[in-house]
Amino acid sequence: MTNPMPALRPVVPHFSSGPCAKRPGWSLQALTDAALGRSHRAKIGKAKLKRAIDLTREILEVPADYRIGIVPASDTGAVEMAMWSLLGQRPVTMLAWESFGEGWVSDVVKELKLKDATVMKAPYGELPDLSRVDFTNDVVFTWNGTTSGVRVPNGDWIPSDRQGLTICDATSAAFAQALDFGKLDVVTFSWQKALGGEAAHGMLILSPRAVARLESYKPAWPLPKIFRMTKGGKLNEGIFEGETINTPSMLCVEDYLDTLQWAKSVGGLKALIARADANTKVLADWVARTPWIDFLASEPSIRSNTSVCLKVVDPAITSLSADAQSAFAKALAGAVEKEGAGYDLAHYRDAPAGLRIWCGATIEARDVEVLTQWLDWAFAKSKEALPKAA
Repeated sequence: MTNPMPALRPVVPHFSSGPCAKRPGWSLQALTDAALGRSHRAKIGKAKLKRAIDLTREILEVPADYRIGIVPASDTGAVEMAMWSLLGQRPVTMLAWESFGEGWVSDVVKELKLKDATVMKAPYGELPDLSRVDFTNDVVFTWNGTTSGVRVPNGDWIPSDRQGLTICDATSAAFAQALDFGKLDVVTFSWQKALGGEAAHGMLILSPRAVARLESYKPAWPLPKIFRMTKGGKLNEGIFEGETINTPSMLCVEDYLDTLQWAKSVGGLKALIARADANTKVLADWVARTPWIDFLASEPSIRSNTSVCLKVVDPAITSLSADAQSAFAKALAGAVEKEGAGYDLAHYRDAPAGLRIWCGATIEARDVEVLTQWLDWAFAKSKEALPKAA
């Protein structure tokens, strides 16, 4: 018999892994100071863009000698800018354990056509053997695999005296996990992830080593205008002072500034990480007492505290075909969504069947707790709806 329907619903039922939930208490009234109808090159526009860069540095604790730029096309644009501008001088190692890492592999191998690319992959739920990475090469990796719920445990596997550059897609790690900037030469993320900002804008953070590469190396292929970060062989410093390459949305800029101010008000990076950890602990405690669900990543040290990926382990479900398991997971998520108790919970389209629940800092732990009650209800309901064996 189906469990009773829970009496409460999450106050904010938004658990999408991107775009992610807005900050607690957010409303459109927070954006009334947006520089709408004004040029982003006017004094007011440039000041707001520079403020966004400065607050990013403060909250993320980015070293003073690293450049921070606002770039087009979200995290994807930032990663592509880095790869097309920096790769090709030396061999490159590509690490992939989920769909976005696979995408960067495809771009390097099939589009840039780098012949000296080494590809190291791991299945969903696992990491490649990081001890085998050759850091005489450039290295491209995701800090947190958004579609697998797997993150690198820390930056200890990256040597400080590396010869190559490290290019890190940190879009679902920034503002929720401690990025080791001393081990990272390029860091990218997007506004719509960990702080729940609006889409289409990316952030590109460059170490002095990355800047030196830009100023000393010219790729063999042509670069479109929105990828170009140098002028006359020197870094275009304006990009990293708020002079964006193309026109940004000043409404989105205002929203990002609002989220950064909120992050500062709650205690900065340490507090943001603590909030994400607390949310994930609610799920971990539920998984520990719930026999039908488990983490996709079996090793606790590599489990994400943002894009938490779960798998259904009930024997009645695991005995089904892969397509049937996927359909079951989508039905379970759909039952919760129909009741307005949790949105966008199903696994990513390329990932194993299961659930993906965003637990970043803009989520409230009490909402995660209420969500777990709905998941128990939806599992029982969905399981009852399965065809009975003859």
